[in-house]
Amino acid sequence: MRISLNPTEAWQPLPATEWNGEAARHLLRRAGWTAQPAAVERALRDGLTTTLERLFPVEPVLMAKPRMVERLQNDEPQLVQAVQKMSGDEKFRAQREVQERQRIAVQDLSIKWLRHAAQPDGAAFAKWVLFLSDVYVVSAEKVRNTAHLFEHFDLLARHGLGPAPALTKAISRSPAMITYLDLNQSQKRAPNENFARELFELFLLGEGNYSEQDIKESARAFTGYRAQPYQGDFRYAPGQHDGTPKTIFGQTGDFTGDDVIDLAYQQKAAGAFLPHELVKFYLSSDTMLPKEYLFALGDMWRSGGYELRTLAHQFFGSRLFFAPEFRGNFIKSPIQFCLGLVQDLQLDVIPLPRLTLNPLRQMGQWPFYPPNVRGWVGGRNWISSATLASRRQFVETLFVPIDENNLNADEQIDLLAARSNGIARFTVDDASLAELTKLEPAQAAERLAQDYLPVPVAPEFNTSVANFLATGPNDDKQRLRRIRRATVTLLQGPEYQLC
Repeated sequence: MRISLNPTEAWQPLPATEWNGEAARHLLRRAGWTAQPAAVERALRDGLTTTLERLFPVEPVLMAKPRMVERLQNDEPQLVQAVQKMSGDEKFRAQREVQERQRIAVQDLSIKWLRHAAQPDGAAFAKWVLFLSDVYVVSAEKVRNTAHLFEHFDLLARHGLGPAPALTKAISRSPAMITYLDLNQSQKRAPNENFARELFELFLLGEGNYSEQDIKESARAFTGYRAQPYQGDFRYAPGQHDGTPKTIFGQTGDFTGDDVIDLAYQQKAAGAFLPHELVKFYLSSDTMLPKEYLFALGDMWRSGGYELRTLAHQFFGSRLFFAPEFRGNFIKSPIQFCLGLVQDLQLDVIPLPRLTLNPLRQMGQWPFYPPNVRGWVGGRNWISSATLASRRQFVETLFVPIDENNLNADEQIDLLAARSNGIARFTVDDASLAELTKLEPAQAAERLAQDYLPVPVAPEFNTSVANFLATGPNDDKQRLRRIRRATVTLLQGPEYQLC
């Protein structure tokens, strides 16, 4: 891909004359999940700077801890203590019960997070936290403690727009990260290198910007980091910390873990690393920018004290972000596909794992279960014959009422609980499509394309949709049936998979 701007031009602010409807839709779809017409109109009224202030605010709304996670966190220490006193089959059954409670709690956390992320006012920040979680990766497969998983995401949210060094230091104390990268097992006599290696390779610097000796010495600095098994608290064990001098990046001292992080952020590669991850997650997963572009943005970011909110505003407000070569050609992740549909169709997240989490897993992105320490690869890896079929099937389910006679008792309880909290619009009903039936076929086709597709389509596309809408009986029932079918087909089509 040929880049139309040089490194000096790339990160300059978008000129006010280029802020228009297409630019607003591009920003909203890339920074968040989709671009609803009302949100586009608001962005145009407010302007780019004010819109970025709203998408990445000084004090973002944080997700509340789910009650199920809180109950489990309170109850599990006593339950585990009771299990430890058991033996034989009784102990085995009790252990299985603990595991099952954690599994259900992770499902509940996933549903609650999707519901939180689907709220239009907080969508961009929720996606930003998801981005950070794809850098500072942990997985429920190894971290079998839902409270720790929640706390990890909460740390990402609380520090996610502040100084990056403070975020990294907080993550080094995350019980989920300590478990995931084996810091609990790191001792003065036998430092575990997993965290130090991933700190440099996947969190801060990237491959080739540190030595094996830097890793070994840094691992010694992080000895003594511990996580309480059930309380979700960080604990420092001074008796297990190696306090002797260490030489890291050419400097020698009695360095602690925090000192190592400060030393890493002094390296030039630290400025370019997160911009590189931003490009992969938000701009182009297939074509990476040359290093000079990343270092140019990194130098700007470093000069501002590594403030993450400043980086977000610089990145999403830049000329490069809005360049034509990066528009309408990015494959949506399964989570973006799902939440984009929820927002576009003005639905609530279905509170049933079988109907929400299972489809996401089949599409290739199971919340809180990234495949490995590198996170989700994304891009063309999202698309295969199987995952496309799952995407199409998910769209179909949103246009068919839930068969409540086919729900088990737990699912019926979850559905009732959601409805009692005013969360009830799970599938598209006739009333939501009625407005389109009042339009002429050509107008309805244009409206569908404008509302749902990321780039303008060829006139022939609209003509084919309009011809379909105009074919057949003209009574209300048949017009509604054709509108429904056209909408489903559009959302299943290749254009809607892009943003």
